[in-house]
Amino acid sequence: MTKSNHNLQILLDTIATLRSDKGCPWDKKQTPSTIIKYLESETSELIAGIREDDTTNICEELGDVLYILIMIATYHREQNDFDFSDVIKHVNEKLIRRHPHVFAGKSYKDEAELDRQWREIKAQEKQK
Repeated sequence: MTKSNHNLQILLDTIATLRSDKGCPWDKKQTPSTIIKYLESETSELIAGIREDDTTNICEELGDVLYILIMIATYHREQNDFDFSDVIKHVNEKLIRRHPHVFAGKSYKDEAELDRQWREIKAQEKQK
């Protein structure tokens, strides 16, 4: 297991513990709706860090946003909707599907053609 995978698993386990019967009352009661304001706040702080090119702040705020995203995914796992591995799987499949020039040997004459293809792929996805 890579260091990143190991650390991600530790974070997933920590959040599961926070939401467990032995966990934190605040974390246990959070739902996607109640956590929106924190997602907005932390995302704004991340954007500020990026604009200021403050890598220390970017690292911290990425962690805060990731925590909230995993909290939302954990809530949905508890509801038997999906889990974090489904989120990862779906975004990975989308990235591969939207980048046929990287993963499927497709070539484009220029960036404008690549952009048109990307918009077509995205439109096809929305139709499904």
